Amino acid sequence: MAEKLTIRPLTQDAFAPFGTVIETNPAAMRHINGGTTERYHALAEAEAVGEDAKVIINLFRGSPRAFPYAIGMMERHPFGSQSFSPIDDRPWLVVVAEDEGGKPGRPQVFRAGGRQGVNYRRNVWHHPLIVVGGVSDFIVVDRFGGGVNLEEFFFDKPFVIEQP
Repeated sequence: MAEKLTIRPLTQDAFAPFGTVIETNPAAMRHINGGTTERYHALAEAEAVGEDAKVIINLFRGSPRAFPYAIGMMERHPFGSQSFSPIDDRPWLVVVAEDEGGKPGRPQVFRAGGRQGVNYRRNVWHHPLIVVGGVSDFIVVDRFGGGVNLEEFFFDKPFVIEQP
């Protein structure tokens, strides 16, 4: 029988071991362009190391998952961070795990609002994109370059998310 996972709200403090929550932060805001634009400065840092590494910007279009949903695997990127910022204002799920001896520990699930993105630090275990409710687009910033920048781990027994 699969172990059930609890969904928690996505907050800066709760997510700090895995990376950064990307959202408006009044402390990071300054006016630019003659006062017509609010700039929320340096909300996250992209990481890219290794052969011919560069930071690239992508658009991912995710299809919604059916629930209950089984978390049977996790992945990580040893040479670069990876950020997901929703374009559509829909909630989505973020699943991460601490590293336990080269494999992911028990997954943690966060419910992100449609105006919250995340930046997974380099080498952080996470599940691929989990969209809720409808097709959603995301701006994804990650690394491109030489070397194998994907490591996957498959659990012997999956974990389950009952409802988003």
